[in-house]
Amino acid sequence: MRIIFFSLGYSTHDHRFLKSISEGGHEVFFVQLEGNTRQVEDRAIPENVHQVIWKGGREPFKWSNLLKLTLDFRRLTREIKPDLIHAGPIQTCAFIAVLSGFRPILTMSWGFDLMDDVHKNKWMERITKYVLRNSQFFTSDANVTKDMAVKYGMNPEKTVVFPWGVDLEHYKPSSLTLHPSSFTLFCNRSWESRYGMDVLARAFVKAARQNENVNLILLGSGSQGHRIRSILESGGVLDRVTFGGHVSQNDLPRWYHFADVYISPSHVDGSSVSLMEALGCGLPCLVSDIPANKEWIFENENGWLFRDGDADHLAEKILATLNQPRENLIAVGASARRTAESRADWKKNSEKLMSIYNVIASR
Repeated sequence: MRIIFFSLGYSTHDHRFLKSISEGGHEVFFVQLEGNTRQVEDRAIPENVHQVIWKGGREPFKWSNLLKLTLDFRRLTREIKPDLIHAGPIQTCAFIAVLSGFRPILTMSWGFDLMDDVHKNKWMERITKYVLRNSQFFTSDANVTKDMAVKYGMNPEKTVVFPWGVDLEHYKPSSLTLHPSSFTLFCNRSWESRYGMDVLARAFVKAARQNENVNLILLGSGSQGHRIRSILESGGVLDRVTFGGHVSQNDLPRWYHFADVYISPSHVDGSSVSLMEALGCGLPCLVSDIPANKEWIFENENGWLFRDGDADHLAEKILATLNQPRENLIAVGASARRTAESRADWKKNSEKLMSIYNVIASR
């Protein structure tokens, strides 16, 4: 099949999808809506993927450019003559694809579009309904997002859910021996309000004041950077935080291996890829109790849950985890790896995407 893969930017997730689609024997045309303001994927576009040059892909999306982009995307469909458009997020890429008039469209939720963006205003809600009612198929990485899609008009019989997964040969446990006198927390979520990084900062201040052996590794950056550093500095714990910045995919497993526990304070998520990476590395996971996380983490089995947005409860859970015997943490970590092997293997999960393509091709 000739497939247009239409995405917001070029992220690690996009690289994974493009590579699998190409290796699945399809001819792939990659259309990027925005220019990457923060380049987080350092690998080149996968081999045999056509990078499409058009009027988008240079700057952040603006609603004032919607007509211009839609008309140019319509031109692309006439020139490329695809068999399918695979597009998402819903309110941007999939919206333009639907407006172009081309069919069939496989709309893919990126989690935040159905768990956050749709609630911003009535306009976003109307767009979401319009896109889903005009999509021939829908896919997402969590049941919670599928349920939201059905709520907004998607035919439930035309939905497929599969966790995007990770490369379990790359994200795997390490034989690295951690220093027994210290306890290191790790988080690599973006420093944006939807990911609750301020909650983690406040919780760490409280936990660090009660235990001098707990440390924190933070990767990435974001618009809340000043606020998060201010919380840590005013709490007197800035010297116990390692700021690793942006890390390449090749180097990322090493950072997971430095930690004893992975933390995600996110308020909004589908099946979080960073959570799956942590599970693959055999890390116990302490995450907010939002619906998507509860599909993956089970209390005292492969990790723990804390009340979303509750910094005091997160601090309590950090201290409780820290006080557990090392053998308990090792057992929870082993369970985390088993969870990844059973549900988060990208090589297996990507086969579901190929099956969607086969269904569409047979129609």
